[in-house]
Amino acid sequence: MTKSLDQWDRREFLGRMALGGAAALVGLRPGRADAEPPPETTKLRLLEIPASCVAPQYIAEELLKAEGFTDVQYLGGAEEAIASAKFDIVVPFLPTAIVLIDTGAPVVFLAGEHIGCVELFAQNSIRSLRDLKGRTVAVYAKHPLSPDYNFISCFAAFVGLDPRRDIQWLEPTPSAGRTSEQRETQDTKQTMMRLLAEGKIDAFTLGPPAAQEFRAQKIGRVLVNSGLDRPWSQYFCCMVAGNREFIRRNPIATKRALRAILKANQVCALEPERVAKFMVDKGYDFARRTNYKYIVQGLRELPYSKWREYNAEDAVRFYALRLREAGMIKSSPQKIVAHGTDWRFLNELKRELKA
Repeated sequence: MTKSLDQWDRREFLGRMALGGAAALVGLRPGRADAEPPPETTKLRLLEIPASCVAPQYIAEELLKAEGFTDVQYLGGAEEAIASAKFDIVVPFLPTAIVLIDTGAPVVFLAGEHIGCVELFAQNSIRSLRDLKGRTVAVYAKHPLSPDYNFISCFAAFVGLDPRRDIQWLEPTPSAGRTSEQRETQDTKQTMMRLLAEGKIDAFTLGPPAAQEFRAQKIGRVLVNSGLDRPWSQYFCCMVAGNREFIRRNPIATKRALRAILKANQVCALEPERVAKFMVDKGYDFARRTNYKYIVQGLRELPYSKWREYNAEDAVRFYALRLREAGMIKSSPQKIVAHGTDWRFLNELKRELKA
């Protein structure tokens, strides 16, 4: 008898998992989805995000096929694709997506994905966020759509700093004319690590698995760990979002896609080693150029299974307020929530996918 993923215990899950890549997930069947109408479209466009923290969207590929999507595509140029509405479902960094919503992009948040994937590294002499005043902070791009720039701006605004005046921003590699993926490369991350070690910058951010790798080198200190330090640890940093028009035209497909990604969250929580191997075998750049053990560590440190426990709307409201304080958006948090969220599918799936 077929069981849904949420009904499986660990032993049964392991028994059904075959060795090797995406094929390991074929046995995870959609359960209640069999009784639902098929998706309005069998094509689904997701966006590649160069970070292991969004592993659920990658390992969800076979789960999406089990939900009726026969043509699952992963497209590059995430920020540009979101701004031009060339996507269906995406797992974006929350602050970046809020900035896009503020500019009129058709982004609608559907659910929280995980908390805690951002770490702010600093020189040992910097003991608090307020100490960043007048200091040099490296970012991939001094632009509201650059995740590290808007995250650090949120950190600064929360303690009363004006990131536009109080911080000296440095782009180690000029960003003009480059896509988001070209800016946020492993080479740029290595450059930032070296600059901090040489004392040429005062702070910069990393996400998994680069954060775990740099932490192991014991250079500088972690000034903010968004998975451990309040208030950041109480709010999602990455969300599941959809294209407004795709949601309107394809509500069944939207729910099915969201269900697959939330189930994939549970896979990440149960089997981080297999998930890490899957991403390495698929050849994703962030996985290929990082030690496997740091990918596993990064997956283990993120509470993927707790997507029910945190309030997604509170997270949107919290970061929208921080971004407005930092002068990066004009819309109020209430407007962002009203125009950029749709929780009906999440509410249904919370009832269906029992903890």
